[in-house]
Amino acid sequence: MRTRRIVQCLFVSILLALAAVPAAGAKVYINIDSPSAQKFPIAVTTFRNMNNAAGQDSLSPWFADTLGKTLEITGYFNVLDRKAFLVDQAKLGIATENIQFPAWSGIGAESLVTGGFTVSGRDLTLECRLFDVVQGKLLVGKRYTGKIEERKEMVVRFAQEILVALTGEKGLFDTKIAFAGKKGGSSEIYTVNYDGTEPVKLTNFRSITLSPKWSPDGRQISFLSYKDGNPDLHVMDLNRRTTRRILSTGRLNLPASWSPDSKRMLVTSSKDGSEDIYILDLADGRMTRLTHDPAIDVSPTWSPDGKQIAFVSDRGGTPQIYLMDAGGANVRRLTFEGGYNTSPAWHPRANRIAYEGRAGGSFQIMVIETEGGMPVQLTPNGGRNENPAWSPDGRYIAFVSRAGGKSRLCVMNANGTNVRVIHEGLDAYVSPTWSPHLNFY
Repeated sequence: MRTRRIVQCLFVSILLALAAVPAAGAKVYINIDSPSAQKFPIAVTTFRNMNNAAGQDSLSPWFADTLGKTLEITGYFNVLDRKAFLVDQAKLGIATENIQFPAWSGIGAESLVTGGFTVSGRDLTLECRLFDVVQGKLLVGKRYTGKIEERKEMVVRFAQEILVALTGEKGLFDTKIAFAGKKGGSSEIYTVNYDGTEPVKLTNFRSITLSPKWSPDGRQISFLSYKDGNPDLHVMDLNRRTTRRILSTGRLNLPASWSPDSKRMLVTSSKDGSEDIYILDLADGRMTRLTHDPAIDVSPTWSPDGKQIAFVSDRGGTPQIYLMDAGGANVRRLTFEGGYNTSPAWHPRANRIAYEGRAGGSFQIMVIETEGGMPVQLTPNGGRNENPAWSPDGRYIAFVSRAGGKSRLCVMNANGTNVRVIHEGLDAYVSPTWSPHLNFY
């Protein structure tokens, strides 16, 4: 939704204990890191047709259904069935004094969403309110104005507000996942929204194109492509849809992690013989070699602060995850469980690494603390799960799942729950990468 077309006006915004409780004591209801986390029960009523606009009664349940589905996608909410409601939704207002909180508490709701809308021609005004049922308080109120065709964007904006109020952070509705998709004899780079909508094919080289990586500002994607006959490294400007080649050595050049300041890129290159890890300076093309072991060293990824690098090496006999300083010193092995561990992805906010490891006869998504210890297996045995990629808030992991002869792009909560397919239909999916917030909501 274009910002200039929808004016968002705050008419009420009351956060829990805003004035009385210091920030350190702010209440966060949902502990999404816990494997035993319970979904948050929320009731979403049908929205009132506030000016009785003719022919628009179908919007009343549409707003409730769409908001409910948007919240359910996050994996944090149990949206209660409206058939269980004890109040007449047709008579329910949006003011606090009209809310019978005991009736909502009695069906197990801890939060309540009410709303109303007015339609004049193609112009739409939407009002939404979020209540804390337990405390009987209004938490957030918003008014959105725009065109009726933009109603989905309005709903998503309020879903963002609900997530901020109840979890302390905005959702990921303004993010995308890029991936390499194979169809026939070629592979191309695609993107898809976090909720699985609006898939877009970015490249059409009719060649082998792999390993997309978002820049930290979300404006560029790097990738490998054989479109010119060699495995060269390219960068696409996503606004202009222009592509430039930034590294060509006649040998393998795989893009990896961008530096936090977007000025450098980790790459795997065989330009000096075996596969080794380099830092590529994007301004002048200068390459600095980091690994010098005769083993194969691949798949580097920077830590969020840029001070360490995780990578894969078979210097110990089998592929394992290693860590080193950003300059290549102080190499240490991280994984010892399992005979084949690869594809490390560093958590954007924590000292934690997701990777794919062989378990139960196939590959599964694992997570390990950077200080070492026993890894935690997130995906169940059965099928093959690989190529983990963290969301920018660290609350989800995108990955590729192969089962029943089909490949699918999936997303799960960071604790391994709420697995959902966000794209399928291609022959194979490889190397998903999650964008930063793109701020289109």
